[in-house]
Amino acid sequence: MNKQETSLWVRRYHASDESRIQLVCLPHAGGSASFYFPMSQSLAPAMDVLSVQYPGRQDRRDEPGIVDIGAYADALTEQLVPWLDRPLAFFGHSMGAILAFEVTRRLERDHGVTPEHIFASGRRSPASFRHETVHLRDDDGIVAEMRELSGTDAKILGNEEILRMVLPAIRSDYTAIENYRAAPEDVVRTPITVLTGDADPRTSREEADAWKAHTTGGFDLHSFPGGHFFLANHQEKIMGIISEELSAPARMA
Repeated sequence: MNKQETSLWVRRYHASDESRIQLVCLPHAGGSASFYFPMSQSLAPAMDVLSVQYPGRQDRRDEPGIVDIGAYADALTEQLVPWLDRPLAFFGHSMGAILAFEVTRRLERDHGVTPEHIFASGRRSPASFRHETVHLRDDDGIVAEMRELSGTDAKILGNEEILRMVLPAIRSDYTAIENYRAAPEDVVRTPITVLTGDADPRTSREEADAWKAHTTGGFDLHSFPGGHFFLANHQEKIMGIISEELSAPARMA
């Protein structure tokens, strides 16, 4: 597999072949690669942002969704192998944070590659389990969850045709993340920075802080005013945190 063959999964909105590092951005449940267009625009050309497009949405809407985090991580790891010619870091929001962790585990274990950093946003630690059943709700119940978390464009929620197109992908993602289990001893060597909203109904401060047990590298936590999608109102600050961490002298090549 070469980089061109990964184009279904990997989108580069502002390609930067000369940048030292690649930042792989993983969306939330039901999210798409375009969610990270503003981040790509902000960080280029210093970083080459690789936005991941999951199956079952937008131009991949005819593909079946994936209903298991392990299968998701296996597939994505394979797609990232051609990109290992430069250092990688990960930014994942919600389900994307867990995928970042699981892909990192695979890269460290199977490929001898330790990513430079994981930025885990809007998600409790891998071993912090809550019994959740959004994936078992009817369509109206899933829409209600999306409205509560305020992570979906209001235009989509108001457009019946578009909504019906994206609901299967959202249900698949919720099935995957709600059935995910990690053991307390599952750890990575990669440093982890956690970003969390102080009013997020899906992640408490304690659950966010519990990420530190899943790395033998450095750990930091930043709390922001806001709910599950707090990052929409703190883009500049978050971009600063990413830039500072990935340009630290100790990590320079």
